[in-house]
Amino acid sequence: MAFPAEPRSRLKRMIYTIVTGLVLGYLVLVAFVYLRQAKMLYFPSREIEATPADVGLAFNEVTVRTSDGLSISAWYVPSPQARGALIFCHGNAGNISHRLDSLKIFHDLGLSVLIFDYRGYGRSEGEPTEKGTYLDAEAAYDYLVKTKGIAPARIIIFGRSLGSAVATELAMRRAAGALIIESGFTSVTDLGRKFFPHMPVRLISRFHYASIDKVCGINIPKLFIHSPDDEVIPFEQGMRLFEKAGEPKEFLKIRGGHNEGFLMSGEQYTGGIDRFISRYF
Repeated sequence: MAFPAEPRSRLKRMIYTIVTGLVLGYLVLVAFVYLRQAKMLYFPSREIEATPADVGLAFNEVTVRTSDGLSISAWYVPSPQARGALIFCHGNAGNISHRLDSLKIFHDLGLSVLIFDYRGYGRSEGEPTEKGTYLDAEAAYDYLVKTKGIAPARIIIFGRSLGSAVATELAMRRAAGALIIESGFTSVTDLGRKFFPHMPVRLISRFHYASIDKVCGINIPKLFIHSPDDEVIPFEQGMRLFEKAGEPKEFLKIRGGHNEGFLMSGEQYTGGIDRFISRYF
């Protein structure tokens, strides 16, 4: 039985209104994500909650100057008779005071460590940006080479999570002895598809951190570390980085979640790093 013309017209208007509302709502959501990307990527903390002294490590407070004129806060933790020096590029949350467990691990492995806060984190000036984080890492590297007099061949560039992308970029820009990527991701776009599967991520992404496009051009020894239990950065992305990278390279599979895997894995983690360093340092 056919509907009268007026009810059919009302039904069409209702459907049009609903569809229009859904489309507008979706566009508003896309615009919100586009404008809030920095807030969704960076989670800095300004408060320094502890220092290496709290875990028994002597250290020096350091301020390095970036090429665009910002002061970046860092700690230098020397190791007696060090095998090498490690630049620590940390993840996207907190600040250097939340990485004391890692500092202790690397110190016990016979490495001096320079850990720095990106702009906008801890006591570092400015606000974080992708380009800015790269400049911050360069300033930290230049401190090791120019101020501490450490030869590039004795420097290990280490990055965890967001820091994996910063470390990868630094290894493209500066000479080093080795690169260690822990819980690395292929690109922000690929991660965005995981968290926002119904968004046009590639079209709206203002950040790239595309390590997948860079690892093939890095010729120094590389160690990739990842856990299949990582709930933030898929294990498959770490494997893709490893597969794309050229030799020499190694892969260390650990266990545990994104934030605690390196601690849960214990000797599996520290032993794997120790063996890698021993081969090249």
